[in-house]
Amino acid sequence: MAAERPVIEAAKRFTTWNILAAVLFILLGLFAIIEPATAVVGFARLLGWLLIFGGVAHFIATLKGGSARRVLFQILSAIAFVLGGLYILTHPQLAINSLTALLAVVIVVAGVFDIITYFRLQREHPSGWMLLNGIVALLLGGLIWIQWPASSAWAIGTLVGVYLLMTGVTRLIFGLAGRRLIRHVTA
Repeated sequence: MAAERPVIEAAKRFTTWNILAAVLFILLGLFAIIEPATAVVGFARLLGWLLIFGGVAHFIATLKGGSARRVLFQILSAIAFVLGGLYILTHPQLAINSLTALLAVVIVVAGVFDIITYFRLQREHPSGWMLLNGIVALLLGGLIWIQWPASSAWAIGTLVGVYLLMTGVTRLIFGLAGRRLIRHVTA
């Protein structure tokens, strides 16, 4: 029993982080649903800054040295990242339209993977939630694609909010199921 204690403690920590992440997903999803235009602008700005920081990271990587070819590719990557980030920050509407199309594809692919996961975990109790999450993702991705680009300003925030909310609920159910399993094992 003493050898199992670290495993149980690690499982408790994992489920705690999983539940906290679920709550964060739910809160972000609710915010995006309530304020979709703000959420989409914030998302575009975040992406722009992440690209700029990624470019700086690539430039710093050139300081490690290496072959001239490696350094050249790091510098070119740094320039591409920084220019992409600056472009997104200076042309937010174009970025939002492009991100809307990309998001439709990403959500559909995520939905397909959730459905595949459902069929792989079919015997598990919470797997029905995974199927529901996958179906919702397919529907949301399809709605984004059909309405693009006319509804980019509100659709991306609202639909991502619904997706984040469903993902949060799904993670919460898995985390709580893990907690029940831990209680069952330790009882």
